[in-house]
Amino acid sequence: MKKYFIVLLGMALMILGACDKGSESSGAGNEKVELTFTTWGGDQHIEMYEELLKEFYDENPNIKVDVESIPHGDYQQKLSVLAAGNELPDVGWVAERMVPQFVKNDILTDITDIVEDKDFEFDDFIPSTLDLWKHDGKLLGLPFSTPPMILYYNKTMFEEAGLETPNELAKKDEWTWEQFEKSSKALSGGKGSERTYGARLFNEWTNFATMPSHTLSYGGKLFSDDMTKFEWNSTEGIETLKMLDRMMFKDKSHVPPGENINFESGNVGMFTFMYSYIANVRDITDFDWDIAPLPKGPKGRVPLLGQAGIAAFEGSDHPEEAKKLLLFLESKTGIQAQSSFFVPPRKSVLESDEFINIPNNPSRESIELALIDEMDNGFTYPLHEDWTKIESEIINGFDKLFSQIEKPEGILKEMEEKIDPILEK
Repeated sequence: MKKYFIVLLGMALMILGACDKGSESSGAGNEKVELTFTTWGGDQHIEMYEELLKEFYDENPNIKVDVESIPHGDYQQKLSVLAAGNELPDVGWVAERMVPQFVKNDILTDITDIVEDKDFEFDDFIPSTLDLWKHDGKLLGLPFSTPPMILYYNKTMFEEAGLETPNELAKKDEWTWEQFEKSSKALSGGKGSERTYGARLFNEWTNFATMPSHTLSYGGKLFSDDMTKFEWNSTEGIETLKMLDRMMFKDKSHVPPGENINFESGNVGMFTFMYSYIANVRDITDFDWDIAPLPKGPKGRVPLLGQAGIAAFEGSDHPEEAKKLLLFLESKTGIQAQSSFFVPPRKSVLESDEFINIPNNPSRESIELALIDEMDNGFTYPLHEDWTKIESEIINGFDKLFSQIEKPEGILKEMEEKIDPILEK
């Protein structure tokens, strides 16, 4: 009897042990995991991600993703603060200007092994879109947006003024910066709330992204090739600031500094920004609108190529799940969903009818003219780990132009004096 009891006890212990083992192995896959995904997007972007993530949850029911938005102007500093406190998000957006600092601080996770993942179809990415994310033989993120700067224009205003539109002029190779000024002046007029302006070249008054395109299209430069000298203080750079000064204060054809009269109001003829802004424009019903390439100079058309990517951050408590999320967002499914706002880096999506024919989109002809045909003509901001300091000095210079307390020649000379020591460090 005693021997029988010992045998039964042994069998019971074996069964319990097997159960414990089974629950451990299944628990690893069923553990509830919460990830944080940060962006600087608006409400429409958040809604898009939350809808997209429903498919991710079908495949990963144990994972929950909190999508958080941080204002673009605060994003880099906020993530640097979070990194110092070991509180980084698991996955997040990263803009091109943030990459040097984040690489230096070693906070981007190496995801090189995905290159060999056949299901991921890494070869579908346009090769040039990957350069920013490759460092010392490692892949540290993937792009989700690769847009050239474009021009939004109020087609109704042009028609009522009897002017040829930017696209009509571009097709004849006559869409120049000189013509841009003339059109802006012709579109401006009226008083009070009825006052119209031909142009707005700034989304936010601290965002000068359009202005280098003017300088570069005339053969000027922002920096030396080795990024050791500030070269915007040149004849071409001075002419860029003079154009802006002329439009704002002489012709009054540009929205006044500090005023928040936006394109959607119907009081602005032309507005330059990235394709992502189309989310704000698609709902316009008060007037007809379209998109066009930027004007050109003697050296051609040189739009800023903005790039943003998604990276997994070091220090995540759930690195495998974070990587799963990153791969899902960068899959064909993920890029297709994001292409409702962003120019896709995957060839298959860029050329797809789904991207071109999104409801309330411009025509295929306009998208090809403004976006696809300009992908090889653009420039990217030079990478520098102290870019935030450099940018701050440039913004200070534009503030002096806006306040009319300094002339273009003095502004660029002062920028050079402040920025060169930063570059020489």
